Amino acid sequence: MTGKVEIKSVAIIGCGSMGGGMALLFAEKGIKVSLNDPSEQTVNQVLEQAKKAGVADKVEKHEDYADLCKSLGSPRVFLFSLPHGTVGDTVVENLHPYLEKGDIIIDAGNEHWLNTQRRQGKCLNQGVYYVGMGVSGGYQAARRGPSMCPGGQEIALEMVMPLLEKVCARDSKGRPCVGKAGNGGAGHYIKMIHNGIEQAMISAVSEAWQIMKVSLGMGADEIGNVFEKWAADGELRNTFLVNIAADICRTKDEKGDKVLDYVQDKVVQDTDETEGTGIWSNEEAVRLHVPSPSLTTAHYFRLASADRAQRERVEKVFGGSFPIEKIALQSAKEKDAFLEDLRQAVYAACLASYVQGLIIIDKADRENKWDANYGTIIQIWRAGCIIQADYIADLLENLYKNEHGRQDNRNLLYESRIAEEFKKTFPALKRVVAKGTEANSIIPSISASLEYLKFSNNLELPTRFYEAEMDYFGKHMFDLKSEPAGQPVTGKHHFEWKAA
Repeated sequence: MTGKVEIKSVAIIGCGSMGGGMALLFAEKGIKVSLNDPSEQTVNQVLEQAKKAGVADKVEKHEDYADLCKSLGSPRVFLFSLPHGTVGDTVVENLHPYLEKGDIIIDAGNEHWLNTQRRQGKCLNQGVYYVGMGVSGGYQAARRGPSMCPGGQEIALEMVMPLLEKVCARDSKGRPCVGKAGNGGAGHYIKMIHNGIEQAMISAVSEAWQIMKVSLGMGADEIGNVFEKWAADGELRNTFLVNIAADICRTKDEKGDKVLDYVQDKVVQDTDETEGTGIWSNEEAVRLHVPSPSLTTAHYFRLASADRAQRERVEKVFGGSFPIEKIALQSAKEKDAFLEDLRQAVYAACLASYVQGLIIIDKADRENKWDANYGTIIQIWRAGCIIQADYIADLLENLYKNEHGRQDNRNLLYESRIAEEFKKTFPALKRVVAKGTEANSIIPSISASLEYLKFSNNLELPTRFYEAEMDYFGKHMFDLKSEPAGQPVTGKHHFEWKAA
């Protein structure tokens, strides 16, 4: 079976908030949906929602895999919306007796890319296609049209693309935010890095919110107005996380109280292991030797946030925290100037996050020979996804559009256009970090992004002394300043700093 085919039915296994939302979305697009989930209550909730949406005739439940498989047309398509880890292996194993050559499994969970590639190999022996597809935008986007990042065999991607284009998000020009990410586990890998970028961007926006609230003494509505202004024009234009920041600042409950006022400062999704992508993306940065401080520091920040009880104990031992102080501004004009600096600092952190993430993807792509299309990746991230940022997408689209053939190293810091953006924002970023540091502002991602820019292009790092110390105690060798830089390999020189 080759070429484009019309898929008229799909089985969705896992009917929680994401799977249930996609089930209704497929049904509204005229696709017959067969549901399967261990929880009968969960399936019944989806069926009830289908009635309210007027698509009950397109959605039905099936309690066993044999019946589920019989309900599907050809080619048979199974979409997983499952937790990462062993659950997917169990489902594949239990489906195995009923699968036939030419069947397609689309794993739409946040699965680890190595698990995806392992399952692809296993299913290949049966003639079954396994597509690892990152889905972004959260449960709301799953219902109205998410960003989709499928990876796998070309023939399978070609077959499912018309189906996915029916339901995916579309950008302001009507273009679908789905595309063939590449071979193997590329789809899940790219979504994993998307989530690493997401963590850093959320952190930067949140850090800006606290500076405005605490250090500038601004009210929620005023902060909401600032976020709205940032999202309307300029480098943060239509950035999803800035858009929703304005809503969060203004939203009230049924009693008229601001919801944000009673939200606890705890992000637990890493420590309770409901999410793995942030951990994996940072592991990949380290494994591939890609300096990614904006991503990594944001993740450590989440880990510190999660254990509030530990923070309470530490605060008690210290006899108090390091209180966040006011940033002294003498006039409305100074305040406006600082808010503009803050806007540029958030943008610089967001761009640094994108750059770091895409460099990780590039190194993994070359290692695994996925043949990823970077223009497609940017298009996938244009709408329906958490890291949507129009200005950054335009910037990167233009860079990738002009790419002639596959370069050996797609390091975005080599691009003069990217360098111009960072040079433009560097003074504002530095002023925000300086003022924030004086006021004890908590700015991990913003300050890490400043350090990233400082050490990425500086030819006088303190690691010269670092290298000498290592050679002193461990005979780790060093290069000479008179020698060309070359590749990062062990140096050829040692000095006996002190006789043994």
